[in-house]
Amino acid sequence: MSINSSVRGVRLIVAALAVTVATAGANGKDARSPGRTAYLANCAGCHGESLVGQFGKPLTGPDFVARWVAKPAELRAYIGKAMPPSNPGGLPAQTYDAIVAYLLAANGTTAPAGHEAATRTVSEVPGPMPPVLASVDNRDAGYKAALQRRADRLARLSPVTDAMLRDPPTGDWLAFRRTDDAHGFSPLKAIDRGNVHALTLAWAQALDPGTNGITPLAHDGVIFVNSNGTVTATDAVTGDQLWSFERRVDTVMIGPPVSQPAGMALGGQTLFVPTNDHHMIALEMRTGKLLWDHDVTGFHKTLKMSAAPLIVGGKVIQGMSGCAGGGEPGGCFIVALDAADGHELWRLNTLQRPGSGADSWNNAPLDQRFGGSVWATGSYDPETGLVYFGAGQTYHTTPLLAPAPKSKASAAGLYTDSTLAIDPATGKLVWYYQHLPRDIWDLDFAFERTLATIPLGGRMRHVVMTMGKMALMDILDARTGEYLGSRDLGLQDVVTAIDPRTGAKTTNPAFDPVAGKAVNVCPHAVGARNRPATSFDAGSGLLYVTLFKGCMSHVWTPGLEFDVNWGMQLPKNSDGNFGEVVALDVATGKNRWVHEHRASESSAALATAGGLLFEGGRDFAFRASDSATGEVLWQTRLSNSPSSAPITFTAGGDQYVAVTTGGGNPHDATVSLLTPEIDPVRGGTMLWVFKLGQ
Repeated sequence: MSINSSVRGVRLIVAALAVTVATAGANGKDARSPGRTAYLANCAGCHGESLVGQFGKPLTGPDFVARWVAKPAELRAYIGKAMPPSNPGGLPAQTYDAIVAYLLAANGTTAPAGHEAATRTVSEVPGPMPPVLASVDNRDAGYKAALQRRADRLARLSPVTDAMLRDPPTGDWLAFRRTDDAHGFSPLKAIDRGNVHALTLAWAQALDPGTNGITPLAHDGVIFVNSNGTVTATDAVTGDQLWSFERRVDTVMIGPPVSQPAGMALGGQTLFVPTNDHHMIALEMRTGKLLWDHDVTGFHKTLKMSAAPLIVGGKVIQGMSGCAGGGEPGGCFIVALDAADGHELWRLNTLQRPGSGADSWNNAPLDQRFGGSVWATGSYDPETGLVYFGAGQTYHTTPLLAPAPKSKASAAGLYTDSTLAIDPATGKLVWYYQHLPRDIWDLDFAFERTLATIPLGGRMRHVVMTMGKMALMDILDARTGEYLGSRDLGLQDVVTAIDPRTGAKTTNPAFDPVAGKAVNVCPHAVGARNRPATSFDAGSGLLYVTLFKGCMSHVWTPGLEFDVNWGMQLPKNSDGNFGEVVALDVATGKNRWVHEHRASESSAALATAGGLLFEGGRDFAFRASDSATGEVLWQTRLSNSPSSAPITFTAGGDQYVAVTTGGGNPHDATVSLLTPEIDPVRGGTMLWVFKLGQ
């Protein structure tokens, strides 16, 4: 709706406001309000359950009142075009009307004077309905032949054995980062530096709108993808859908806007799918038939399954994230389910329990310990027999900032910001390493754990590496957790020194929060790097990282359930480029090359044996670069941001590259503030599949 055509919009707002205010009461926040229900379902993930802001700006207070309350038509026009980030302009008109009415009521205003309630014009009154005509349901020979082709195609799918998971066929992508070591690297090289310029679209598939982050899987020429609860199997050569399974979730969840997990996993003849309401389901790979459905934890508003599962030794190992609100005291956990029937085998909490050794939470009771989210898929090392997961920060920093009277406990906040090395057979914690004790800025180390053997200190070391939001990477011995070194990409100013023996980090005391006072910190809490995963080429020793350059004003507000908030700020000495791709030599700590872009990076990195690096940004660009130099060799514009992990695979003798688009996740919803010239796109959740032209 444009500003010039806003009269009818104002009338709709007034009508909705009358209903909402009558239902909601004076403060506009009654749970019965249809406007509040719509707000919780579509807005609270960014702006908070109480409108005080989180990933998005506050929708209450003097700034909001001054900007919007006297201009309801402009407010309606803006959100109707740009919101929600995962589906801009995609909600029904009455939903937008109800949300605007709720926001106005929540800020203590009434309907603008001089406007009557909305009425239908003559043109809007439906006329006589045409007669209902019978239609043929044609199931002729062509229909039967198509069904037979699909059945034959699915019958050729081979079981995914444990041996295949440990060492995947070169043409398959069977797990989130393809291999157990989280390299996100493909040995395929049919598409290379010399011919990538001929890459062209093979086919595309529209997906249900969601917050993207979706990594497809590919096996024996069939590609599997899950978008917002709809799982499909598609012939990778023709783009023909082979089967579809739908399990929608309509519950309202609070917290970071993540409407589906980042991926699925294959094992045996089963596709394992985490759901939005905390179930793990198992689908028969060849048919999409539901084999079992296990409720991991029951419904909680902020709890999420945001990562793909890890399959090890007949177990489906899944981390939980969220754990931020009053419904999730004690933090998150990692669970192992039996792959055969889904029953739970073990569960490991990711936060320290009171009484379990020297306390690290200032003696805070369990119901005041939050966080430890597991946002990324774990890694498995057959050499050590361990699985490695990362636990994130706490969303409730007050226990770490305001110790209990006479408390002598530390404020490290175990096991936030830690690498957890776990025995997959028993769920026992074998060792841990805390990368950033007392993380009071939301700068967690919660992403993939990359396993490799690299030269360090004059000898080869078997290591686990991880890079946190500060674009600061720690390298640990994979067997023992011994600290071996760090690599800082230079985008943070929180850590001022690192002990070369232990890795203990000294933080700048000037950045310690003071209640109610904004402190400027780099990077922003969405991270210089975030969920978009790195890619490691073991042959060259280069780690490829996609980055965002931005800072924040950080505020601690004691007494709130979510007691930290962040405002977006420009990086120091900004040149107007907010995206960066880095090729880091992990052995030396030196950057091989760095390339900048105006728009923030939005996708994970994918390096291949063809000497290519695939990645993309918020400007809808998807690129292939020379992985040795960073030179862009091919680029195309997609329908929306490729806020996901690209994959590559073979089908019918050809190599393909696939990526999903959509956006709307926490990263997209926040970093867009620095490039307002990039207009949001309605819908655009798509699976794009490319191959070399003939």
